[in-house]
Amino acid sequence: MPDWLPEAAAAVLAAVLAITIHEAAHGYAALALGDDTAQRAGRISLNPLRHVDPLGTLIVPGLMVLGQLLTIGQVQAMFGWAKPVPVDIWRLRSPRWGMVLVAAAGPGVNALLAFSAALLAHLVLAAQGMIGPELTQFLLRFVALSIVANLVLGLFNLLPVPPLDGGRIMVGILPRAPAIALARAEPYGMMIVILVLFVLPMAVPAWDPMAWFVRHVVAPAFDLVLLAAGHGGGG
Repeated sequence: MPDWLPEAAAAVLAAVLAITIHEAAHGYAALALGDDTAQRAGRISLNPLRHVDPLGTLIVPGLMVLGQLLTIGQVQAMFGWAKPVPVDIWRLRSPRWGMVLVAAAGPGVNALLAFSAALLAHLVLAAQGMIGPELTQFLLRFVALSIVANLVLGLFNLLPVPPLDGGRIMVGILPRAPAIALARAEPYGMMIVILVLFVLPMAVPAWDPMAWFVRHVVAPAFDLVLLAAGHGGGG
């Protein structure tokens, strides 16, 4: 077996689970608040194929994983997205605050998954005598990558740029005039994100917002999750 294969498998599995459950959480929240649009579209599902966006779920994460394996031999961060879950805000019992809750459900479940993965590490460590060193190493690496994937996805989505969840939350809580102005930017939001994160760094190598985000936002959050789960700091 190639040395990089377990690392790639753990990274892909962690990313797919984080993205799939994030999107399903939006659908479950919308359904609980009165909108069954996602349910009728078949998007309240833990089947990853229901949520796949070719660029965001396959190409971008795949290139990031491959690039890191080729350059540093391990995966330190992943980034991706899925097809947005359809939500009809006017079917929600409270359209404005309902949309805030639906948007917050995705990052919220990512935080819960990151903490759950950190707790799972205790079980892996307790069972290492029975499962052997190789499986222990793989499972601990999967746990670490699951924490990273969920933190990157959840925290990144809190950026106040629609259609990211943070943007939709801001639309729900801002006064009417700025909320309308921000909502009108939604059709261009992902284009702006891709330009800033992936296109500009190719033209200006010193500009690397994802590296800054991972170093100054995700890494401290990773340590906090480990501490909350009883592991101490991640270092």
